[in-house]
Amino acid sequence: MSQLFASLFPSRLNPSALLHGIAVAALLLTAPANMRAQFAAPPRGTQVHDPAALKPPAGARVAIVEFEDMECPDCARANPLVREAAANYKIPLVRHDFPLPFHNWSMQAAINARWFDTKSKKIGDDYRDAVFASQISIVDLNGLRQFTEKFAADHQLAMPFAVDPQGKLQALVKADYALGQRIGIEHTPTIWVVTAHSKGAPFVEVLDRSKLYQMIDQALEDTKGAESVKTAHK
Repeated sequence: MSQLFASLFPSRLNPSALLHGIAVAALLLTAPANMRAQFAAPPRGTQVHDPAALKPPAGARVAIVEFEDMECPDCARANPLVREAAANYKIPLVRHDFPLPFHNWSMQAAINARWFDTKSKKIGDDYRDAVFASQISIVDLNGLRQFTEKFAADHQLAMPFAVDPQGKLQALVKADYALGQRIGIEHTPTIWVVTAHSKGAPFVEVLDRSKLYQMIDQALEDTKGAESVKTAHK
């Protein structure tokens, strides 16, 4: 904060500039934390409390693990890159739901995706991708319903009147959210490159998405020979 005041109040300042600096400083000091955060240092990453879920599926050396909110604009921006990386490297993409409470349709979107998962995992993931691609045009629950019905019709599926009458799908979404809380997630998207039997870090958070491919390359290098290690321990 001292550096901020130094930038606002240099040693030689005319009276009008001084008054402007005082006004800006007062605004920053009284602004909400989320507004002041833009002036702070970038976050260092998630403080992981429970790393149990940060590992690849059985049989995989490397995977991408992501906690996402389908109404989150940054999740929509990240989605094409993450999908492309998983496809290019032929590694699993493990998606977890983390619908933020202040988003008015993200929970229902996650429940819808779980319903499509019951038809096939591919259709479920295609729905998630389609929602992200059309996110800007989905303004409320009614818009989500119309989008979802069209998606279902395009895939020759009939949406039931009640997608989750017993609350079982919502329970799965809430279980993912609780898992994220145990890990220590505070924002979406939160993305990791995770490894099994690695000579390096078992999981690394992707804070700079421009380095995702580089991180996967390193993870693959660090897990060379992982299959032989697994065999030796059987």
